[in-house]
Amino acid sequence: MATLIRKFRSALPGNLGVDLSAGAGLTTLLRAWLLSLVGLVVFTLFWQGAANNIDTSLGKFPGPQQVIEQAGNLYAEYQREQQNERDFFVRQEVRNAERLANDPDADVTLRPYTGRPTFIDQIGTSLMTVAFGFVIAMAIAIPLGIFCGLSQAVYSAVNPIVQIFKPVSPLAWLPLVTMVVSALYVSESALFSKAFVTSGVTVALCCLWPTVINTTVGVASVDKDLINVSRVIRLPPLQHVSKIVLPSAIPMIFTGMRLSLATGWMVLIAAEMLAQSPGLGKFIWDEFQNGSSDSMGRIMVAVLVIGLIGFILDKLMLMVQRHVSWDKSVILR
Repeated sequence: MATLIRKFRSALPGNLGVDLSAGAGLTTLLRAWLLSLVGLVVFTLFWQGAANNIDTSLGKFPGPQQVIEQAGNLYAEYQREQQNERDFFVRQEVRNAERLANDPDADVTLRPYTGRPTFIDQIGTSLMTVAFGFVIAMAIAIPLGIFCGLSQAVYSAVNPIVQIFKPVSPLAWLPLVTMVVSALYVSESALFSKAFVTSGVTVALCCLWPTVINTTVGVASVDKDLINVSRVIRLPPLQHVSKIVLPSAIPMIFTGMRLSLATGWMVLIAAEMLAQSPGLGKFIWDEFQNGSSDSMGRIMVAVLVIGLIGFILDKLMLMVQRHVSWDKSVILR
């Protein structure tokens, strides 16, 4: 009997503990999802109620149903434009084939398609632009923040510059960047047009500062015991930074990067609206100027897409942070 009881006890507690732990984690996750769903439902109801009571010069403020309808229309426009592009190249290929059949030495070319950019195309353009500006900003901000955190002299020299330019609005930078790019940038590249470079540089200038500040704080806050260990074993400067400083400062660095990415995404939309460069900002401005009965619904679709993309970008940054962080047990939010 005693043997059976021991076997019974040895079989239950471990397995039961795992199941309970997994069950508790699943319960917590389901609870979080349920609360998020409740929040979205409450927001949607509030939005619909407010929309029913707001009259504008173009009619009622768009509610969820109108936004869903316009989202479908925008996607249908994208599909039609894609079909038009395919038909355009097919016609050229047929015409070129006929010319070559009549004259094998004929010089045939494929002209690029110059159709009007769709909403989906504008999303891709904005994502490319913010990525361009963000990469430039991080290539400057992270090394600069490390130097400021390691050296009090560098920090004292750089900090006034950071504090002066940190509050400057993108509206102030945009005219200056536009004039400088127009004067210095002479490339005819279709990918890196002047409008693209102008928006990207404006984004970079505005999203530098959160990463510089947070990286400086993170590097300066490295545990003194770790610093002393590095000195005792006489690590070379590069190994000291890579083995001691960066692993300890990663949480603060990524906090700065997340803030910078969010700032850059907001700045980009404003820059595209003002500079009339391709992207979601220009799409919103064009719809506002259009003034049709569908314009408000289409603008609201763009607003929701901008917010959703910002949310996804932040989650992607969290995933990268979780991957590179040495402490996997930390809860990231």
